[in-house]
Amino acid sequence: MFVDAIERVNPFTQPMHSIVRLYGHNEIVPGTATLFFINEEGCAITCKHVAELIQQSEPIYHKYREFQGARREALREKNAAHLISQLESKFKLTPDTIIRVRNNFISCVDQFQKLSIDHHPTQDLALLRFEGYNRLLYRSHAVFLGDSSRVKPGRSLCRLGYPFPEFNNFRYNPAIDDIEWTTAGRITSPSFPIDGIVTRLTGDNGVITGIELSTPGLRGQSGGPLFDTNGLIYGMQSATRHLHLGFDIEDQEVLVNGRRSRVSNYPFLNVGQCVHVDVIKAFLREKKVKFYEA
Repeated sequence: MFVDAIERVNPFTQPMHSIVRLYGHNEIVPGTATLFFINEEGCAITCKHVAELIQQSEPIYHKYREFQGARREALREKNAAHLISQLESKFKLTPDTIIRVRNNFISCVDQFQKLSIDHHPTQDLALLRFEGYNRLLYRSHAVFLGDSSRVKPGRSLCRLGYPFPEFNNFRYNPAIDDIEWTTAGRITSPSFPIDGIVTRLTGDNGVITGIELSTPGLRGQSGGPLFDTNGLIYGMQSATRHLHLGFDIEDQEVLVNGRRSRVSNYPFLNVGQCVHVDVIKAFLREKKVKFYEA
C-alpha cells in the first residue's frame, strides 16, 4: 500500500546518529533520531526533544571538561579520593550521568558552518536550518497536506524513521579519553516504516494539535514524517503513549512450556502520537520558511 509513498518520502527523510558516553564508563551507547527536509534551502523539522539533545551536547561536554580540570588539581593532594568524591557531588556525576554526546547528520548537507534551531512554544516540534553548506545531500522535499479535513479516524497512514542504530563507525580513544567518529565500520542505519490507522485527533481547549495512531512510533523514529499513500505529509512522529487496557491478571496459574506457573500481567496499548500538519504549517509560516503543500 505504501511502497510508492515510501519511495517518495525516503529521499528527504534522514537520520541523525548519536553516540553517548556515561560517567565512569568507556562503553559507547549509540542512538538515532529522524528529521525531514521541507524545502531546497537546507530547512528541516524534527521533534523539540531531539533538537534539545543537539543543543545540550556542547554544554554537557563543557561541564565535564570543567570537572576534569578540577580533578587534575585534586589528584595532586593527599586526600585525592575524598576531594574527587566531593567534586562528583558538586558536578552531580553518577554512573548514569551523560558526559559526552556527539551527533552526526547523515546525508543532509556536505558541511555546515551553523545550525540554527527554533523551538515551537508548546508542541514537540523544532525547525533546523543548516547554514554555510556547499551542497545538499538530500533529494526532494516534503509536500504537506493542504486540506487537513482529510485527517480523520480510520484513515491509514505510515511513518518513516530510523529506529535501529546499526551503525558502528565510532570508538573510544584512550589517548584523549574521549569518544569519536571513525571512517571505518558501518556508517548507515536502515530506514524503517510502520503503518497504522488514525484513532483520534488530540489537543487542548478544542484546538487540534495531534494525531493518534493505532500503532506505536518506535524509538529513533521521533521527527519522522507521517504520510498517506501518495506521500503527502500529514504530520510528524513525536511520542508513544501507553494506554492501560484494564485486562489485568494477578497471580494467575497458567501452563508455561508444560509447567504450571503463576503470572501477573498488566497490558497496555501503545499508540503513536504525531504533531498535526496544521501545527507544522502554522509554525513554518510564523518563521517565514518556505514549504510546499498540495
